[in-house]
Amino acid sequence: MVNSTLAVKNQPDESLKVVVNEAPLKWCSVSLSDVVNRGKRLEASVFDVEAKQALLAVSKCKYPTSKLISKEGPVIKAHYGARLKRRYVLKSTPGSIGFIGSSEMLDIYPQPIKFMVSDETTNALKVKNGTVLISRSGTIGNITFVNKTLEKMFVSEHAMRLECGETPGYVYTYLKSRTGKAIVCSNIYGAVVQQIEPEHLATVPIPDAPDDIKKRINDLIVKSYDLRDESNDLIDEATALLIEELKLPNIEDFEVDDYKMDAPIETFSVKLSNMAGRADASYHLPIVDAIVDHMKEYAEEVTTIGDNRISSDVILPGRFKRIYVEEGYGRVFIGGKQLWELDPSNKKYLSLVHHGERISKQLELHENMTLITCSGTIGKVALVGRHWENWTANQHIIRVVPANTGIAGYVNIFLASDYGHQLITRFTYGSVVDEIDDNHVRQIPIPLLKNKDVQKQINELALSANEKRYKAYCLEQEALRIMDEEVIFAK
Repeated sequence: MVNSTLAVKNQPDESLKVVVNEAPLKWCSVSLSDVVNRGKRLEASVFDVEAKQALLAVSKCKYPTSKLISKEGPVIKAHYGARLKRRYVLKSTPGSIGFIGSSEMLDIYPQPIKFMVSDETTNALKVKNGTVLISRSGTIGNITFVNKTLEKMFVSEHAMRLECGETPGYVYTYLKSRTGKAIVCSNIYGAVVQQIEPEHLATVPIPDAPDDIKKRINDLIVKSYDLRDESNDLIDEATALLIEELKLPNIEDFEVDDYKMDAPIETFSVKLSNMAGRADASYHLPIVDAIVDHMKEYAEEVTTIGDNRISSDVILPGRFKRIYVEEGYGRVFIGGKQLWELDPSNKKYLSLVHHGERISKQLELHENMTLITCSGTIGKVALVGRHWENWTANQHIIRVVPANTGIAGYVNIFLASDYGHQLITRFTYGSVVDEIDDNHVRQIPIPLLKNKDVQKQINELALSANEKRYKAYCLEQEALRIMDEEVIFAK
């Protein structure tokens, strides 16, 4: 019988107490005049310590400053397309143009999956060569420069267009620098979806460096983006050679063995002997067999990625708890979303102290590895450039280590093609998050060409494209160095 209305209270074991050490807070004092001058904004991000340090550095640099968008400033006009109802069409539709968002615009060679046709409403989504684009919604402050590759596409209204005067590359470099980005991001507003508007950028201060410095920086950026265009042209040339040698039709033109050709949905039969333990329909799509049968007819041999003539290893890192450190104290760490960027945005840094062994055995990237995303979005393919040497990537990316440099570029071109993508994604499994693993990648069919000279040419074109991307990266880093050392922090 209970003689009290109070429940029994167990005394906690003092030895099991967990002491949580508070992380040091970033703080600063803000004057009332600062609040008024910043539009009476009360969000802490507006007065961020890093932003205040950035503003102080710019105000104390050896050159006078001007407002980014003004009569004296370098930006003539800042705007973005109006919201519109997007009417998507098939890629094969005559006059279709690829449509990309503010994250895809950062890719070296954006691969749109949505397409629209040009008309009076969609023309607002076009971008001009030499325009600086900055993401203005969601992830704020990511920068790119419109080159020949990008001007052929529609870009969403979530990318703000900065039309500049004579030196757009100078504006690009300043806004991409850590100092410029910190100032831009201090203007963010929005509780759910963060945004910035042209009027927020108008007051951003930018150093008015001498014309010769502006021109040097501008020329480096223009050349960097020209090299990216040239690398894309080489990739297209290599892919065209592969298609021509194998006489590959467009994916849509393959004759597949449907069970009922007049059925409202795609139907096909699978022999029990061909099930391979997989009951999911996507694994048995007829297009996969059609591609493989076609390659067997026109190639000298169809082998697999696991063949030791193709790869020396296929690596899928294990899952682990990541410990990040500040820049300069660890290895650059990227994910699948950043795989197609030349200089990935929002890089993280993985602790060498805690992950040194795992980094050296599983995570480390080396030149000419082919990377394949294996979780979430399946089948994004990239060739590791020299500038990514010894960087690290997460466990959602499989590494294909080429058998030698004589096959590395060819493997990448095939896997990155539409046909390679079909052969990769057929292994996808998972009811919530799509996955493939290293065993699946080893089974991916790959053709060896009858004409060895053509295969060698494809390989060399891919490696040349990768070298141009390395040079493009170096030029951009040089522009950023000049901006820091000779402009912002010059004494």
